[in-house]
Amino acid sequence: NVLVEWGKTIVISLCLAFGIRTFIAEARYIPSASMEPTLQINDRLLIDKVSYRFQQPQRGDIVVFQPTAELRQQNFHDAFIKRIIGLPGETVLVKQGRVYINGRPLEESYIASPPDYEYGPVVVPQDAFLVLGDNRNHSFDSHFWGFVPRQNIIGRALVRFWPLNRLGEVETAGPQWAPPGGPASN
Repeated sequence: NVLVEWGKTIVISLCLAFGIRTFIAEARYIPSASMEPTLQINDRLLIDKVSYRFQQPQRGDIVVFQPTAELRQQNFHDAFIKRIIGLPGETVLVKQGRVYINGRPLEESYIASPPDYEYGPVVVPQDAFLVLGDNRNHSFDSHFWGFVPRQNIIGRALVRFWPLNRLGEVETAGPQWAPPGGPASN
């Protein structure tokens, strides 16, 4: 019977779509300018939900995460997307336009402009991360509301699939250390 075959096809397709979106990957769009210049408003991304089952998030990864408890109390319910800067156990300081990790300055070629605020020093708790937007001076991120618990992370940004003229892998930045100099973490 044709209707039974169509029904089977629809049910199988829905189960596959649900399984893929729940466990493997999902699409997300960028609603704000907080990650500019790396991600632009209305960019569409594919989020990898598998890799963090086998490895820990790394500095420089761009991650999607559920709002923290503090953010939910402030009525934020949509997922956020930011760049991981501080790893568990690290001391993070933002001072004189630079980010310092354990007293060492980060080289951040991906930011819109240097931060015009000071923050820290803070120690990132175990099983948590400090995240900042690439548009440092226009991002609602960890320097406002604190750390992201590991269990809140949904996945990492993998590929931009829209707009087509920006199609490609999302640029992440691994640990890049600036030359010595500048303020110490005191």
